[in-house]
Amino acid sequence: MGILDGKTVLVAGVTLDTSIAFSVAKIAQEQGATVVVSNFGRAMSLTRRVIKKLPTEPVLLEVDVTDEEHLAGLADSLREHTDSLDGLVHSLAYANPETALGGKFLTTPWDDVSRALQVSAYSLTSLTMACKPVLANPASVVGLTFDATVSWPVYDWMGVSKSALESTSRYLARYLGPEGVRVNLVAAGPLETLAKKAIGGADEFNTVWGSRAPLGWDPRDPEPTAKAVVALLSDFFPATTGEMVHVDGGLHSTGS
Repeated sequence: MGILDGKTVLVAGVTLDTSIAFSVAKIAQEQGATVVVSNFGRAMSLTRRVIKKLPTEPVLLEVDVTDEEHLAGLADSLREHTDSLDGLVHSLAYANPETALGGKFLTTPWDDVSRALQVSAYSLTSLTMACKPVLANPASVVGLTFDATVSWPVYDWMGVSKSALESTSRYLARYLGPEGVRVNLVAAGPLETLAKKAIGGADEFNTVWGSRAPLGWDPRDPEPTAKAVVALLSDFFPATTGEMVHVDGGLHSTGS
């Protein structure tokens, strides 16, 4: 018996087996869920290869959260494989590493800022609403963030986007709660993902976490973060919404 027995979950953003989303898909399957994954464009070929490493190869859908046609057709695409969706995992973020990250905050053009906000924050709403026709009652939406209550070196407009994501999750929780939909975030510590490698100077985070996290922190291990996501997808948090759960070795609780 697993904590997701009988549930169907869409995990958006599976690219490599080092990604948090891949670990979420793996643990969700191990806990009894039927998993559907999504990606888009050239990344689809990477996803097709990597999902063969999962316990059961899941259905792969192409969903570009900036494409209105993809979003409009998502519910029907899901209906081809499931009657309803019990969980949605948003593991999506993008900011142009050449202009919006690595200390370039003061000179980033609006086009790149707006793209970062659309993909990294607004898409939590657009993707959730695209899935809403098939969301069960109750259902759980879980997004991933890097705590944006403070500024971080080199994180720049991704930090702003994560702050917008965190606010977006609270408003979604407010408006969708009456329909039985819980919306929560998991704030992970720095992990050796494709996204982190795109940020110049991000290795500095490993030094900070290595010296200050009370429980210690392994940036190569996404499993603790994935387990928290799966727990929030389950029925073990039936009255929790609008929350941000930290999985960062406890660093958020320490002073400088």
